[in-house]
Amino acid sequence: MTTAYPLAWPPGRPRTPQHQRQASRFRVTFAKARDGLTEELDRLGARYPVLSTNVELRIDGLPRANAPRPIDCGVAVYFALKDKRLCMACDRWNDTADNIHAIAKTIEAMRGISRWGSGDMLAQAFSGFAAIERPRTWREVLGLGPAAGLADAEAAFRRLAKERHPDVGGSAAAFTELSAAIAAARKEG
Repeated sequence: MTTAYPLAWPPGRPRTPQHQRQASRFRVTFAKARDGLTEELDRLGARYPVLSTNVELRIDGLPRANAPRPIDCGVAVYFALKDKRLCMACDRWNDTADNIHAIAKTIEAMRGISRWGSGDMLAQAFSGFAAIERPRTWREVLGLGPAAGLADAEAAFRRLAKERHPDVGGSAAAFTELSAAIAAARKEG
């Protein structure tokens, strides 16, 4: 499993306030939790899993022995399932391993839905875990750098509109994104 450090919490997903996090009864090591999650993702048929935490890992995938316990023990696992990008995140528990284990147990329970003959419910259940993409800034849409101003935005808009407008072979979605970008640039400028 690929890992990502530091934690990349999914945008738009609410966090558990620090004072509401609690100790779990799981009693699982980081290695066992990670391996259990990997097994559940394999059984599910997930591809390209990425485990993101605030735990700095060694090359072998285990936590550094001298690393302090992170203040934020949240966990997010990103993966692809039947050509959909999904993310499951947990920060309810005070320990990173417990949050990893909680995600593994959730996947195990959801796989039961499929085993029990109601597979269409599995797709519905996983639809709530769709990975949310970060919206692109107006500078990104217009292909401009961070120092670009309104004049640069206007010039880029005119140039790109000639390519992306539906009347010249572009798509309505691409032109809508372009129009929103220039509107944001004008509002900021």
